[in-house]
Amino acid sequence: MHLLKLSVSKWSLVLSALFVCAAIFELDANEQKMTPGRTSTLKKPKLGRTTNKRQRVEMVKPKIKPSAAAQTKTSLTQVLGRGVFKKVGETLSVQTGDTLSLRCRGKPVQWSFPPLVEEDEGRLMIVQQERFSLLTLVNTTVADTGEYTCYPMNCEDRDCRREYNKATNVFIFFPDPRELFIPSSSHYEMIQLRSNWPAVLPCQVTSPEAKVTLHREFPPEEVAVDGTEISFNNRKGFTIYRPQPHHAGVLQCVANLGNLMQSSTKYILSYVNYPMAPPVPVIQASSSSVAVGDNLRVTCAALGERDVYMEFNWEYPAQQIGRPLYTEETMIPVSGEASRQQFQSVLQVDEVRDVDQGTYTCTAQNLQGAKLVSTTVKVVSKVKAKKLRV
Repeated sequence: MHLLKLSVSKWSLVLSALFVCAAIFELDANEQKMTPGRTSTLKKPKLGRTTNKRQRVEMVKPKIKPSAAAQTKTSLTQVLGRGVFKKVGETLSVQTGDTLSLRCRGKPVQWSFPPLVEEDEGRLMIVQQERFSLLTLVNTTVADTGEYTCYPMNCEDRDCRREYNKATNVFIFFPDPRELFIPSSSHYEMIQLRSNWPAVLPCQVTSPEAKVTLHREFPPEEVAVDGTEISFNNRKGFTIYRPQPHHAGVLQCVANLGNLMQSSTKYILSYVNYPMAPPVPVIQASSSSVAVGDNLRVTCAALGERDVYMEFNWEYPAQQIGRPLYTEETMIPVSGEASRQQFQSVLQVDEVRDVDQGTYTCTAQNLQGAKLVSTTVKVVSKVKAKKLRV
């Protein structure tokens, strides 16, 4: 009896162990179903958020790498010392004899500077670093006064071009108490005044503090500078915006600074009444069919301004055999337009021959350009000409 009870107890322990193992296996299976990467049907919504809201989908925009031109940006600074920089404005003053150091950010870049600096390469050094270019000019003089420009370069393979719209520039004065104007190798400079184009008298000063006036040599007088007809800029000189005949003559600039007064180069201004546009000629023959022995007239005409030079040139069939050219040129006033006139050239061919048949070309030319027009003339016999008239 005792043995029977002991057997029953053992079997109860075995069954209990089996139940425990089964429970463990079931829990483990549930945990595997709930692991990340697998969808669980028992997932609960987070507290504080409603489950009926649409989920927001965030789109990651790809980063677009800018082109070489878009990355190229320049900035110009003056190097004052090791690690000491100063951003420059429109103008800068550097004492003569001092060293000028400019740093332009960008890669690659190209510099431009006053002509006298370019001619004296021994004082100038340009070094291109990884992210900037350094311009150094030693033993500076008044002749170095002018505009310094840094251009970013847009390069494709070996082909590089300047990006003028992204350039950075500064006008640098190099003051000297003995020189108020940038030195010039000539005592006289010719300037042509065009009726339709501003003219500049480039009397540039070396100090922004200098006071400058414009003077006429004969009759000796100071020229009025009102800012509208004539203006002054110490970085350019005097500008005559709409030149007229009375502006012509010999002029020069006079600068004053403290007790010093100096005169510039003399400028000889000559006035040219410039046309507004190239001519537009019209050509017409006295007849498109001319009988042998008759006379031919080919007229070429174009409108233009008064006192404006216009030239006519002809090409004609008999030119190849050396037949001489006879032309008559006239100028006819245009009714109701005092400032305009008609220029006319008439090509005369007397006693037409067979060699005169072909194309007649007229070229009208003025200071703005040239344009040509053509017409064709046929030469027929006397008999055929009579039939055509009948």
